[in-house]
Amino acid sequence: MTFYDGQYPFYPTSRQSYIFSVSIIIVICTFLAFALIFLSILPGIRGKGRVFWFFRVLLSLFIGVVIVVVNFTSDWEIGSTNANTTYKSFTTEKVNAKIGLHVGLSGINVTLIGMPVNQLNETINYNERFTWQMGRNYDDTFYNALVRGLPNPILYIAEKFTYGSPCSLLVQYRISGQYASITMWVAFCTWIISNILFCLPVSVYGGYMMIITGAFMIFSLISFATVRLSPMCEIHLADAILETRFGGSFWLTLATGILCFIIAFTVIAMHIFCPDKLKLVFLLDEDDADEDDEVVPAYKNPAFVDEENNIFSISLHQRT
Repeated sequence: MTFYDGQYPFYPTSRQSYIFSVSIIIVICTFLAFALIFLSILPGIRGKGRVFWFFRVLLSLFIGVVIVVVNFTSDWEIGSTNANTTYKSFTTEKVNAKIGLHVGLSGINVTLIGMPVNQLNETINYNERFTWQMGRNYDDTFYNALVRGLPNPILYIAEKFTYGSPCSLLVQYRISGQYASITMWVAFCTWIISNILFCLPVSVYGGYMMIITGAFMIFSLISFATVRLSPMCEIHLADAILETRFGGSFWLTLATGILCFIIAFTVIAMHIFCPDKLKLVFLLDEDDADEDDEVVPAYKNPAFVDEENNIFSISLHQRT
């Protein structure tokens, strides 16, 4: 027996989850490792700054993991419906099933779950992935689904996203998804810069950069939401219509962007009205925050000190 694409022949093909994929698990584990590393430093921090440092690190890692993870999720837009529809081609047999559509920034997942799961002497529980990432042809993925003989509801929905479909859903979602993904990665870069600035005595500039981070996240949402401004084809499944709405990743990105604005404006307000508390939050000393105010020790020259230890000045005159 030999392997083909990591699978044994004559066995069912593995199906990718539309919420938790391998990429998402890798990203989450990476940020959890960073969180454990920073928590191990926590006992070495003294005073009240320990609590502020703890919450600052957790908030920063939360923002970072959200920015990266939503690039790989498939629930930016979701929809589902129940229908009594034909199961396979060239047959009149029908099944009661729940059909779902999950749209991400790089592709879609179409699910078909029987109600009940066991019907027609088989298990009806499908979750198929169709991608339009750079370097991959969506039509090739759809052709492979045809060759595999997937159920009619899955092929019908996937066909709506092909290049030859009059709905033009692929063009709309692919362009909006790519721009949304690009702006999210720019937000990730500005998030890194803001964390670097927060570790320096110029923490207020970290607040300014956090505003830019939140702005790029909002730009990403606007880019993805523009797809709904165009007329959308209705997806009819027997007597039911599959309608979509914004999913969890969309609202999570919106909430995280608002959180970035709240953090940024809080830092800027503290810098203006209570800079001493801002130094406590970011563990800054007076000398680090303002080096110009540092007092340099002075040394007295005994030649210019009188008997009462007072310093006097000597005026120099040009010799005649």
